[in-house]
Amino acid sequence: MQKGIGMQERGQYRVRVAADVQDLRAAQRLRHLVFFGDDTALDADEYDSICTHVMIEDTTNGQLACVFRMLPLNDGTEIGRSYSAQFYELQALTAYPGRMVEMGRFCMHPSVHDADVLRIAWGAMTSYVDENKVELLFGCASFEGTDTSFYLDSFAMLRDKHLAPKRWLPRVKAPNVFQFASRLRRKPNLKAAQLSMPPMLRSYLLMGGWVSDHAVVDTKMNTLHVFTGVEVKAIPPARKRLLRAIST
Repeated sequence: MQKGIGMQERGQYRVRVAADVQDLRAAQRLRHLVFFGDDTALDADEYDSICTHVMIEDTTNGQLACVFRMLPLNDGTEIGRSYSAQFYELQALTAYPGRMVEMGRFCMHPSVHDADVLRIAWGAMTSYVDENKVELLFGCASFEGTDTSFYLDSFAMLRDKHLAPKRWLPRVKAPNVFQFASRLRRKPNLKAAQLSMPPMLRSYLLMGGWVSDHAVVDTKMNTLHVFTGVEVKAIPPARKRLLRAIST
């Protein structure tokens, strides 16, 4: 049986799971604001009904500061149910023996610039991972826009340092991809690579995360995204201690 995330207070922020349709609509409105620039409509899809939605609220003004959703899977045989499986051929990961969670639709309100929110989100995820003995955390980590030229240093760094192990490597499925591992010919400027790296992906990499060898060009969402995985056993001990300190 999956264990959930209980309501938690972290300074001025409250972390809780969406409890009803009204909560879900609030999360979908924030997602639409972040992804499409306005909150007059909802960002919704068929995966919302099978996911747990986590909300981080600012208790000082009632604002919804951050949302993300989680899809728990018993093992790799269920990975075809995931959002990521629409875009990546994940046959290799069907052999993964442990519990998995897909983390997706992560977004922060555009007016929120407090780094604590990201740390609190990871703390909530860490609590969930520990309680449910999750062994692999995965998702699609997105770069804003679809012009690869803005992110060549980042992609070169991913190619050199962070490609998935061959035994788990996702293959191409989407019709429009940028195969940076095989086609990009440049030495990365590491400072430029870090500056253009999305914060969520940077967090994954700090935990020992790995990525696909190609990026999907998603014109609907106006993003470039890479499949990203973190094997919990591979997270550096110091990083684990920090995350668990945040989660308690």
